[in-house]
Amino acid sequence: MSGEYVGFNAAWGYWVSAWIGNVGYLVAAFGALGMFFPIFGEGNTPASVLGASVLLWSVHALVLRGIQGAAVLNAVVTLAKVVPLLLFIVLVAYAFQSSTFHLDFWGAPSLGSVLDQVRSTMLVTVWVFIGIEGASVYSARAQHRKDVGRATVLGFLITLALLMAVSLLSLGIYTQPQLAALKNPSMAGVLEQAVGHWGALLVYLGLMVSVGGGFLAWTLLAAESLFTPAGGGVMPAAFGKTNAQGVPTNALWLTNAMVQVFLLLTLVWKASYLALISLSTAMILLPYLFSAAYALSLAWRDHLPSQGRRSSDAPVAALATIYCAWLLYAAGLKYLLLSAVLYAPGALLYLVARRQHNPLAFTGREKLLLVAVLLLAAVALGLLAAGRLGL
Repeated sequence: MSGEYVGFNAAWGYWVSAWIGNVGYLVAAFGALGMFFPIFGEGNTPASVLGASVLLWSVHALVLRGIQGAAVLNAVVTLAKVVPLLLFIVLVAYAFQSSTFHLDFWGAPSLGSVLDQVRSTMLVTVWVFIGIEGASVYSARAQHRKDVGRATVLGFLITLALLMAVSLLSLGIYTQPQLAALKNPSMAGVLEQAVGHWGALLVYLGLMVSVGGGFLAWTLLAAESLFTPAGGGVMPAAFGKTNAQGVPTNALWLTNAMVQVFLLLTLVWKASYLALISLSTAMILLPYLFSAAYALSLAWRDHLPSQGRRSSDAPVAALATIYCAWLLYAAGLKYLLLSAVLYAPGALLYLVARRQHNPLAFTGREKLLLVAVLLLAAVALGLLAAGRLGL
């Protein structure tokens, strides 16, 4: 199924994923502060929400002054947060115990098969790589288009290397059940076991720097996710407006307003960092699937520029489509229903955007998709009201 409404939902889901991820970042940051100041608890207490709200609107004011300045600050923070990760890898590698690593290597029987274990961790694993495609989102601002591809591949390889190193080395310090019992962030418990209490302090400080940088980056990305589609008529034209500094102000205001609303909702739901990033990941799965399927469609019809690579385009796109479909299955019914609740309101913005360009809002097939989304959202809301569904 293809069409304007599908394209809109790809952009909408990407945007919602970005700002929900920012809520998760704020909960994680103040949860880390809770180690030093108990009033912040797990990051979802009234004090945490108040502090997160102050930080949210401070960053908002910073971004309004100009994207370039915010981007430079983000680059500095990115370098700063890599240092604790590299130090963690070096110290844990030194304390690594091969006997611990080999114990129950394939997981305890209670965890199910290896395939079940992979499926149960898919949302968290995908979360690590969300944003790799950010260079493509900003491609219109790049001086050289080749830099977009290079940045994407380089970012993916660096992230993959860090993820593998942190995950595998930790299994040489604690067994899987011990790791599962650690408080989030588990890296703190691992490094504390390896070098002492100061290791945990280092991880918590590194986490706050990392989350601060991630929050700033995703604030920029979320606003751009509304701004760019608005230029093509996919989103309402109001989101395509910028201030004198080139910042998409309306897109930024709506993005951070939604972050603020969900921060308040964390008080009701007591939503944890893990629950929020799982929801954020679930929201982006459809945009990923739509993008992969569209690439497969282009490759199948032989519309992609070859440049000596035509023979590989279709297999790569097919593999990406199959993988994205698997991700939807791995996410499970719970997150499909919760995602529907967040996709449904987007239809109102889609109507506004379409009527600015074309009186016909929905085609026949798009009406069927809309009905399916609304039905799933209604079921989810009913289950939420009955207390049978939640974060």
